[in-house]
Amino acid sequence: MSDTVSFGYEDIDASEKTGRVGEVFSNVAAKYDVMNDAMSMGMHRLWKDRFVARVKPQPGEQILDMAGGTGDIAFRLADKGASVTVSDINQDMLDVGIERAMDRGIDGLVWSRQNAEELAFSSRTFDAYTIAFGIRNVTHTLKALKEAHRVLKFGGRFYCLEFSTVEWPGFKEAYDLYSHKLVPQIGKAVAGDEDSYRYLIESIRRFPDMAAFEAMIREAGFSNTRVEPIMGGLVAIHSGWKV
Repeated sequence: MSDTVSFGYEDIDASEKTGRVGEVFSNVAAKYDVMNDAMSMGMHRLWKDRFVARVKPQPGEQILDMAGGTGDIAFRLADKGASVTVSDINQDMLDVGIERAMDRGIDGLVWSRQNAEELAFSSRTFDAYTIAFGIRNVTHTLKALKEAHRVLKFGGRFYCLEFSTVEWPGFKEAYDLYSHKLVPQIGKAVAGDEDSYRYLIESIRRFPDMAAFEAMIREAGFSNTRVEPIMGGLVAIHSGWKV
């Protein structure tokens, strides 16, 4: 039997997903950060600040920021003195991040094109692994989580920021209407790309809920896992330790 995975609301052959997701992010790379502001009304900045505060980056730590293309998380980590490797499977996203770093005069970041499911790094290399709004686009989520566990040192920590399942009554219905009806139209108006943003919204709906994703993190080998919902589960910070 063929291995099928979700691509938004479609079920497709697993061999197709990496390429199709790649097309989406190549299409949106140039307007990615502008669209994040437009879609979240700037709140993504607060979520990312809170996320990095939970990571507690320390001077000299080696941190892998996976799916970190445009640099938003990496810049925050580096500002705390950490040594950051920014990895993404999509070179167009990395190119945007490199340009943003140059514009801001941020030196010292390592930029590396990587597939989260097959990292080229040696085992037990990093003190922390971060991934923000990227895990749901991976073809095989558990495989990526196991790779995260492999490249972390013993005592290393895993942090993931991702959209999740809204649990607040009333807000859930309002958010569903906004995301399905308005976000693709915002994508069309701001980025000239309705279909890519329709996929991104659909990919949120197909992603496991908080409890199911936490179980996957434990299955990958992490201990002391924790979930911190934000805005009733609109987004969530998942964490775990390699012990």
